[in-house]
Amino acid sequence: MDITQTIALTLGVAWASGINLYAAILMLGLLETTGHITLPPDLQLLADPLVIGASALMYCAEFFADKVPGVDTGWDGLSTFVRIPAGAILAAGAIGEVGPAAQLAAAIAGGTLAAGSHFTKAGTRVLINTSPEPLTNWFTSVGEDAMVLAGLWTALYNPVLFLVLLVLFILLMVWLLPKLWRGIRRVFSLFTRSSSKPPAAGTSGREETRET
Repeated sequence: MDITQTIALTLGVAWASGINLYAAILMLGLLETTGHITLPPDLQLLADPLVIGASALMYCAEFFADKVPGVDTGWDGLSTFVRIPAGAILAAGAIGEVGPAAQLAAAIAGGTLAAGSHFTKAGTRVLINTSPEPLTNWFTSVGEDAMVLAGLWTALYNPVLFLVLLVLFILLMVWLLPKLWRGIRRVFSLFTRSSSKPPAAGTSGREETRET
């Protein structure tokens, strides 16, 4: 790989990890196994049958959990402790055997990028869950999976285009995250007020009448 391909793969695996880690690992492992790509030495472990099997199993679990309103937010919350460190580790592995300093720099950048894409996804899902119908979740989830696969494919086979699109995504993310945070605060504020709201006086009176 030349330097552009290496940078694109390093940032690509970090970005994809924040959205759908298991799809990213599964895609890279299968492409390496079938001979379509040659991963850097530190990432060739992804082609191990055990890793492919585990990532396929976890992808199936995430595929269904990600499409149930409310469950998807809980899953994203738990995945915070997996996607971000995994993004840092994969980015460090993708940079190749350049040296410890380069791998540490890649891990820092990869972890930050994975965190950004993860929180953008998770925050968007919280706001989408305010809609009672499930179709929005389904379409969003399928769109995220397709975006991860298409993004990694572009990073591998058209790295310059991927880097341009990634810069646009980062600019969008920087603009969007504060708005998502304000929206999430309003959602939780409304939820807190509705859950702490005392029962109506008429309802309370009817309950007391039935008890007597």
